[in-house]
Amino acid sequence: MLDAAFKALSQILSPPMRAILWKSVGLALVLIVVVAVLLQRLLSWLAGSGEIWAETMLGPNFHTPLNILAWFISIAAGLGIVAGAIFLMPAITSLVASVFVDDVADVVEREHYPAERPGIALPVGRAMIEGSKTALLTILVYLLALPFVFIAGAGVIAFFIATAWLLGREYFELAAMRFRTPDEAKLMRKQNAATVFTAGLFIAAFVSIPIINLATPLFGMAFMVHMHKRLSGPRPELIEPTRKAGIPTA
Repeated sequence: MLDAAFKALSQILSPPMRAILWKSVGLALVLIVVVAVLLQRLLSWLAGSGEIWAETMLGPNFHTPLNILAWFISIAAGLGIVAGAIFLMPAITSLVASVFVDDVADVVEREHYPAERPGIALPVGRAMIEGSKTALLTILVYLLALPFVFIAGAGVIAFFIATAWLLGREYFELAAMRFRTPDEAKLMRKQNAATVFTAGLFIAAFVSIPIINLATPLFGMAFMVHMHKRLSGPRPELIEPTRKAGIPTA
């Protein structure tokens, strides 16, 4: 597993990966900006509406204190935007990964497994669906884990474990679906749940590093391509005629 992680790390800045890296980082930044703008608009609307409601309830004599309170809330909103963008980084990288999954896998397979048959590129729609499902599941799990933030240390641990499980699950299944049907990829992941989760800890550690985590889709996918190869054996079979013909599976 360490060998697979080192291989994935060393390949991120290799010439074939650089173009993918810049496109991946660019898309991630665009999504982060969109999330930040939406959060800013939402928090500003809530602050403004709250101030108007409070002044209506308390009377005009409270106008100045409420203005001061709104000012403090606006500062908190700015911090909330930054925190929200960091909080949603795993979800954002899940969406980015669904776009570049096959580009990364092709580079890894050509360099490290040239003697083996390459995987079949996932239909774009299928990859986007898997990435969107993981992104939404990430947000849901994080919301469920949010109460643990108020328990010293528990919040960090809860988020880290949730991230490891979610990203390990997604990247392994995306790597496996290049050679297997979606159902078989999920079954293989369940059969190797402990190994996949442990590998997910590496990805969770990577995505927790600011700025560096913009390259998570490249590291996560490259890493799980190696893990899938190791768990499958030297020559995993390509299956299902519909996949060979490039027809999306149900």
